[in-house]
Amino acid sequence: MSTAVTSTLSSLPGVGVPQEAPSSDLGKDEFLKLLTTQMQYQDPLSPMDSQAFLAQLAQFSSVEQLQALGEKLDTLLLAQASSNQMNTAALVGKEALFHADTIGLTEGAPSEFAVTLSGASDETAVIIADANGRVVRTMQLGARGAGTFEVSWDGLDSAGGSLPAGEYILTVAGTRSDGTAVQAEASVRATITGVAFENGVPELVVAGRRVKLSDVVEIGTPSASGA
Repeated sequence: MSTAVTSTLSSLPGVGVPQEAPSSDLGKDEFLKLLTTQMQYQDPLSPMDSQAFLAQLAQFSSVEQLQALGEKLDTLLLAQASSNQMNTAALVGKEALFHADTIGLTEGAPSEFAVTLSGASDETAVIIADANGRVVRTMQLGARGAGTFEVSWDGLDSAGGSLPAGEYILTVAGTRSDGTAVQAEASVRATITGVAFENGVPELVVAGRRVKLSDVVEIGTPSASGA
């Protein structure tokens, strides 16, 4: 076998060896190299059209400006995210009123929560169930106007017996005299004890649970008697 043939065979890629695919992206360096080569090998008797040359330069300038703008935007978004995290961390120690479908019960102490009605209700009820979904207490609150009002649960079941401490399912409902339902939401008030970040999104740690900022109704200073 001749030396030339051996050299040619040795330059071929090996069987089963993955080859790097050429990039389809045209970067700044590749653009300049292509433009320089195009100018170098143009026909002196038929030079490049000046308008086409200017159009290529304008295109390159636009690409470079967009790249710089993208880098600045990434930096701005990173700074904004850091600022949001710092601002959220400053909420620790504050008191939050947030939408909740559960409520905690401490032995020997009533549980406070709030009910918000979108409109006037002729019959308003609070239904409390245990972790298994068994209803342990139904509180009839009668007619209520639109807005938010506070409710206190004494921790007793429907028979007047004391319930064990724990987490209970909280449901509120409102209806008009014609049977039309009124939108009702329950909210719990507690002190913010920390901040957690889920995929970069801040969540408040309140009463042992994580609360999304979109579920927060109000944030204020804790009362002197505590939350």
